[in-house]
Amino acid sequence: MNQAELVIDLDAYRSNLQVMRDLAPTAQQMAVVKANAYGHGMAACARTAREVGTPWLGVATPAEALELRGLGDSGRLLCWLATPGAPFVELIARDVDVTASSVAQLDEILATGAKARVHLKVDTGLNRNGAAQSHWAELFTRAAQAQAHGKLDIVGMWSHLAAADDPTHPANDIQETAFDEAIALAAEMGLQPEWIHLANSAATATRPSVHRDLVRVGIASYGINPDPLVKIDGLIPVMTARARLAHVKDVKAGDSVSYGWRWTADRATRLGLVPVGYGDGISRAASNLAQVGFAGERVSIRGTVCMDQFVIDVGNLEAQAGDWATLFGPGFSGEPTAEEWAQSLGTIGYEIVTQMAGRWTRTVKGGR
Repeated sequence: MNQAELVIDLDAYRSNLQVMRDLAPTAQQMAVVKANAYGHGMAACARTAREVGTPWLGVATPAEALELRGLGDSGRLLCWLATPGAPFVELIARDVDVTASSVAQLDEILATGAKARVHLKVDTGLNRNGAAQSHWAELFTRAAQAQAHGKLDIVGMWSHLAAADDPTHPANDIQETAFDEAIALAAEMGLQPEWIHLANSAATATRPSVHRDLVRVGIASYGINPDPLVKIDGLIPVMTARARLAHVKDVKAGDSVSYGWRWTADRATRLGLVPVGYGDGISRAASNLAQVGFAGERVSIRGTVCMDQFVIDVGNLEAQAGDWATLFGPGFSGEPTAEEWAQSLGTIGYEIVTQMAGRWTRTVKGGR
């Protein structure tokens, strides 16, 4: 019997990919499966994305890209976050598209002696990864020279938006303009990449002007809106997190609960012990804040979330050890969603699902 499980609904994942395809019908779609598919399981999600015809997958690290190749994936795959000494030789040999975010990184790719498919990443204002505007000319010159000598193929150019989840933020216009300037400068130097891409999930939903050739769909494919300001109709949360009660006990008014006695009962009530905690990705910040679904109702976490367990107040509801408590899910049975957990904790849905790790049993449903 599973004590705690993450249920991953691949039919929902498949449906969400279609929702996002419908929002950008003229662009190809990249399903982003980094960070173990945002906690949902990279192998199952990547396989499902390919089954529905998704031409591209995207990951952050070389290790993730090589893991996918080891699982048998052979479609187009982009990797974008490498440190000096990254295994570019193996990535190129395994037919992975790689990213050059600086002149130094481009030189490292060239040093392999293998002909790579390269996407140039330009920083348009996020000031994170990507070549700074002051380095664009040098990067494009080096890339054009290398391509002219048959040493690599510049197949893509891309950037990432800082505020796509806030459609009215001025950064969106500023970055789109800068991106177009980068494309124009590259063209002057003889570079015309086939794949121009800027849109993430939020921009796919709200900013058609940045759809270009390819859209990178991450969080929305898992049924989570990028932000409360960006609501995408038709998304279905893919992950349900639930656990069986380990213990049930009645307490009287004045009894306190868990470490630090941070909650004290103001009435006689019934408590249920949920056997997951911050060792399994449940934020300690959920203490006395988040709710879970139980017996068709929402009940509150009481006291401090511990490493292996936390306590819920089930009140007068019938409860016994072995009953399911649903931390979050699609909301169809009244349970909270991951987005609601995020709002309770002052964070984002991305963090809630991605941090689910530890001792969960994973149950996949809906796969072909």
